[in-house]
Amino acid sequence: MGAQTLEDFPPEGDAVIQVKDLVKKYGAHRAVDGISFEVARGELFGLLGPNGAGKTTTIGVLATLLPGNGGSVTVGGHDVAREPGAVRSLLGLVPQEIALYTDLDARTNLEFWGKLHGLDGTALRARVDELLELTDLQEHARQKVENFSGGMKRRLNLAAGLVHSPEVLFLDEPTVGIDAQARSRLLELIGELSAQGLTVIYTTHYLEEAEQLCDRIGVIDKGRLVAVGDKEDLISQIGDEDRVRVDVPAEARPGLAAAAMGWTGVESVGERRKKVEIRARDGGALLPELQSWLAAQGLPLSQLEVDRPNLEALYLNLTGRGLRE
Repeated sequence: MGAQTLEDFPPEGDAVIQVKDLVKKYGAHRAVDGISFEVARGELFGLLGPNGAGKTTTIGVLATLLPGNGGSVTVGGHDVAREPGAVRSLLGLVPQEIALYTDLDARTNLEFWGKLHGLDGTALRARVDELLELTDLQEHARQKVENFSGGMKRRLNLAAGLVHSPEVLFLDEPTVGIDAQARSRLLELIGELSAQGLTVIYTTHYLEEAEQLCDRIGVIDKGRLVAVGDKEDLISQIGDEDRVRVDVPAEARPGLAAAAMGWTGVESVGERRKKVEIRARDGGALLPELQSWLAAQGLPLSQLEVDRPNLEALYLNLTGRGLRE
């Protein structure tokens, strides 16, 4: 699962971002450890991983904010190390931290970022008006950002990254710290931008966001890209069997395993986390036979887990269940 194949990448002619064997080190620690992927023009590509996986560091190198220590990155055909100015002209970056002046109002913030990108006059005013309308902030244009809700700040942060009409947008954990309604609206906005043809790299540790938004997903953990593909491709990597785990005393596990191998639809039986794990095409169909076997042994059904193939199962299988602080 760790190595990517040619099928994991979009056709070479369509790739607007190419990352090959990228390494970023801090001392002896490899925050990014030899990752490779490509993003097609107009694609919404997700980098999904737990805290500390290397997502933000990867974006930092792609956005020319951090130097890499190995490998290569091109954006729009420009090498990020040799042509950083050309790369920056193509990019919009929406960082995880709010990049706004809170003592200024929304319109002034956008005008400031627009002027940094060379916009002025009528063109700047028209673009600011367009973005305030897009992000539902036109009625709050002259309010200071310090009085905005978290969701309003996140939408304005997005607008600031779009002010110069970039070809590629990097979104680094853009929904952190906002409520469900604000998050839903922000995800709608990102989906609308993608539908208009904007190329997007979206980093998140929220599985449901990646599943909802992204055309393809790269799962990153401990600096390595451990899987790449669309939702169906990724789920197929863990097989199409349900996994039924039954908690029985240790002395009963061999008997249950032997009995289960004779049940219809069972593909394999093993032991995982001190439970008997039965893999079958339809885990629910096994319950009557399981209950009969337990009753014959005089055992209660104390704990039962049924995992069906989904993105969460793959994600936990690849990155583990341990807490990441």
